[in-house]
Amino acid sequence: MEILFTQLSPVEMTLMAVGILCAAVMRAFTGFGFALMAVPLLSLFLLPTDAVVLVALLTLTTSLVTYRAWWGRFGLSDGLPMVGGSIVGTGMGVIFLTQLSLAQFQLWIGLIVIFLCLVLSRFKPKHHVGGPGIAAGTGLLSGLMNGAFAIPGPPVIIYAMACIPEPANSRGFLMAFFMMSSLISLTTFTVSGLVTTTPFYLLMLSLPAMLMGDRLGTWLFLRIGGQAYRPVALAVSLGVGLAITVKALFAIGFTV
Repeated sequence: MEILFTQLSPVEMTLMAVGILCAAVMRAFTGFGFALMAVPLLSLFLLPTDAVVLVALLTLTTSLVTYRAWWGRFGLSDGLPMVGGSIVGTGMGVIFLTQLSLAQFQLWIGLIVIFLCLVLSRFKPKHHVGGPGIAAGTGLLSGLMNGAFAIPGPPVIIYAMACIPEPANSRGFLMAFFMMSSLISLTTFTVSGLVTTTPFYLLMLSLPAMLMGDRLGTWLFLRIGGQAYRPVALAVSLGVGLAITVKALFAIGFTV
């Protein structure tokens, strides 16, 4: 664990903990958003592979600890095809991840976050339009983003908003899927030789902030009912996406 204190300063560790706490609040409140916020923030301090492995570890661990809060609010008819598509897509995405430099990694994340925030801001829930085919395709797209960027959420979020109008059920479906997605990505990362000991040390240091944020987010969801999450989640995520994109552009050598 001593290597962490040579790689990260106390200020950087504190900023990471605050970022993880805020991202955990969003996840517990909305059912999504943890990777969307955490990966760009963690990539400011960690190598891309360590950042995505840590996010997957935090998501899986917290999901297993808190499953009673959301289990049983979703069906499996569309969930299983989506998981199958995600398995295929994650393997393809991991190959993409190994080909990127740090600046390229950050730039792709930033641009994708900005684009999808804009799409989600214009998207309005409709009647159920799902089915096994659409679910599998959504899972494939989610897996590609999961393997490459550890951000599996946006395709599944759009699916959930289109097909599951009740906030509590949508939240439960998203949490269940992302738990499975994190397990798939960790398995794929391990097979690909991308897992080091660093994310596990960071997991022990950051898990208290994650669980604290989860408890706070769940409390807010129960009090507010999930009605206010969209503008908050989109505004924060858009700000993170803009910040990480600007940083990556300057790292690549872009000048005004």
